[in-house]
Amino acid sequence: MAKLDNVSLFIETENENYKVDVTEYAVEKGEPFTDHVSKRSPEFTISGYILSSDYETSKKKLISIMESGKIIKYVGKLSASNVVITNISGKRTSNVQNGMGIDISLRRIRISTTSWKKKPTNNSGKKKPVSKKKPANKNKYHVTRKGDTYWGLSRKYGSSIPQLRKWNKYPDRRIPIGVKLRVK
Repeated sequence: MAKLDNVSLFIETENENYKVDVTEYAVEKGEPFTDHVSKRSPEFTISGYILSSDYETSKKKLISIMESGKIIKYVGKLSASNVVITNISGKRTSNVQNGMGIDISLRRIRISTTSWKKKPTNNSGKKKPVSKKKPANKNKYHVTRKGDTYWGLSRKYGSSIPQLRKWNKYPDRRIPIGVKLRVK
């Protein structure tokens, strides 16, 4: 007797199956070439019977488990946790009165866990409080030298020429040398 989730089964055979995937690339002449081999999850099939007066309910429960993708446990001669049902084949024969024959394919799966779901143990990832203080005066000034123009200062500091005129009140052709001009 075996159990798949909480359904009792009378199992006659358990078959293990191990596979790999091999990539193949066709060429014009000759054998195709391969550059990768990857391991697949182990699979196994169990064959036996559901024997009870309510075998249809057990079969429907197994189908529901398969369709929902529920991760279950199998205990028989083989024992496996973290399996999913990939195929169910039912067969009714005249020599089984109170039940039915069943073939079930199972695949072992590996469940990954991620660290981002865990609660942080320190303050990383939490928002830092924002101060409501106004920033200090960020005005920028430039001491003029011979040849300085509003155009040249606008290129150097990124402020527009009309804005420089508004801040400084000097005419374009008469900017004195050695004065402090606001440029930002």
